[in-house]
Amino acid sequence: MSIRLAYLVSQYPAINHTFILREISTLRELGFDIEVISIRAPDRPIEKLSPAERKELELTWAVLPQGISAILLAQFASLFSNPAGYFRGLSLAFRLARLDLQALFLNLAYFAEAVVAGRRMKSRGLNHLHTHFSSTVALLLVKIFPVSYSATIHGPEEFDDAVGFHLAPKVAVARFLCTISQYARSQLMRASRPEHWHKIEVSPLGVDPAIFAPRPHRQNPAVFEILSVGRLAPAKGFAILIEAVARLVKEGRSNIRLRIAGGGTEHAPLSEWIAQHGVTQQVFLEGPCSQEKVLQMYHETDLFALASFAEGVPVVLMEAMSMNIPCLATWITGVPELIRHGEDGWLVPPSDPTVLAEAIAYLMDRPELRERLGTSARKRVEERYHLAKNTGLLAQIFKRRLSS
Repeated sequence: MSIRLAYLVSQYPAINHTFILREISTLRELGFDIEVISIRAPDRPIEKLSPAERKELELTWAVLPQGISAILLAQFASLFSNPAGYFRGLSLAFRLARLDLQALFLNLAYFAEAVVAGRRMKSRGLNHLHTHFSSTVALLLVKIFPVSYSATIHGPEEFDDAVGFHLAPKVAVARFLCTISQYARSQLMRASRPEHWHKIEVSPLGVDPAIFAPRPHRQNPAVFEILSVGRLAPAKGFAILIEAVARLVKEGRSNIRLRIAGGGTEHAPLSEWIAQHGVTQQVFLEGPCSQEKVLQMYHETDLFALASFAEGVPVVLMEAMSMNIPCLATWITGVPELIRHGEDGWLVPPSDPTVLAEAIAYLMDRPELRERLGTSARKRVEERYHLAKNTGLLAQIFKRRLSS
């Protein structure tokens, strides 16, 4: 019997959420009947979406594009048809705000979205909701409507402010929760009561090794290419990575190039940081990039680097590792579960540009080590972070939890 459920996503399709697209597509291949509800419209015009994203867009129903009139109509319809549920959800929105006016404004917006999404589920006969990145909307939704919910919790933002992200009530109300690492599971346990810990499952993400196939290893490239991919946000530590490259250039290693792929609020400050350190000829901000563009850059790189201060378990690291690219990252949060130092990649402490520069130089000078790390990295992905295998594990969690 096919399992039917709704997937609630903050924005879909989206460049930063391609792993969700792969997860949903793989679950459908396994026989799941999934209806996607996205809070927002795609992050790009339809002509800029990939064929896979366009196909998913046709199967996705979005909340905010319905328009203010439809959203208000949904509020009145829900109030009159289900007043008890409506006021339960509204009361929770006020309680979660804790007298904070800004939080209250956000919660009322989440409440309105929950009403619209819940009515969509009701009209489609859906009784369970799984969510990525919209767990507060899901929490309010299940207070209004007689449905259950589960969520995949990624971190690290939620763990930085467990109270503000309402982790304790989310764990208490959820049918079950998935975390992408043992570290993330420990943080949910830290934020919740022991009687709810049995709900928390570890469900690692994964990539398709067939798509992210090995690229040729370059022993002694004329220009040593470093790639980093991620949102331009303070937590990613790009300023540290840029400073490390600047140190190497000052030491005479001018045959180095760093490309940073991603968009975000830190674009202007990072541009100034690059100029301030005199590396405008070595460091380039590529902006938001499609999956095809990122794949092209993977093929051209000699080292993948992440200098993050906080992470979940980055899918971009899995992608690079799957392509036999040696990876250099910080030993934070769930990253050491993916990369074993000296075996599948190289780990350094966060926040130290000197140590990071030394690690880059060490790997630049040792092509045999880079090749060995890259080969081992792909094996690690194939064994522990293979998309089909890990989505199969997620499917088993759904079947076990939703049939009990």
